[in-house]
Amino acid sequence: MTKAEIVNEIAKKTGIDKATVLVSVEAFMDAIKDSLSKNENVYLRGFGSFVVKTRAQKTARNISKNTTIIIPPHNIPSFKPAKKFMSVVK
Repeated sequence: MTKAEIVNEIAKKTGIDKATVLVSVEAFMDAIKDSLSKNENVYLRGFGSFVVKTRAQKTARNISKNTTIIIPPHNIPSFKPAKKFMSVVK
């Protein structure tokens, strides 16, 4: 499902025009991105959690040059679905 399909579905169910729904969906996604960029997790009860995970430093190989490189520790976003969410999907 794409963002446009989500906007259409919400507009159909609520009766709100698509432009307003699009602004709301964009604002929701921006709020989550801003929060995660500040290392703050987002918890949505019954849906799931958007959390920031830290990857440890590791050594990797550049096969073409046959050299090793150090990948520094870095943060990645992650989603952990709630139990209620998982039971609906199963």
